[in-house]
Amino acid sequence: MAKQSIFEMKVSKVYPLLLHKVERKGRSKEELDTVIEWLTGYDMNQVDQEITYGDFFEQAPAMNPRAELIKGKVCGVQVESIEDRMMQKVRWLDKLVDELAKGRPLEKVLR
Repeated sequence: MAKQSIFEMKVSKVYPLLLHKVERKGRSKEELDTVIEWLTGYDMNQVDQEITYGDFFEQAPAMNPRAELIKGKVCGVQVESIEDRMMQKVRWLDKLVDELAKGRPLEKVLR
């Protein structure tokens, strides 16, 4: 079976993974949802969980212009050097979730 692209995965599969990551480090669903809303403009209570992760980012109501300030490594790759804009958006969220899970104050995560 071919490996499924992150862009083809349903939000209903990816979101619980993000939630598990932050909750096992003592952070809350509300904090995760705040981070997602800050980055994309989505209210996670109203997101169609069956859309693909690619469409989730492509159709984001309001990507935060301050997202360009997100710097650092995710999986050994500098997020600011990723050329594929869609992958960069995915990695921006990964980076914010990593920072949240590591205990960084929400105010600092949200730049």
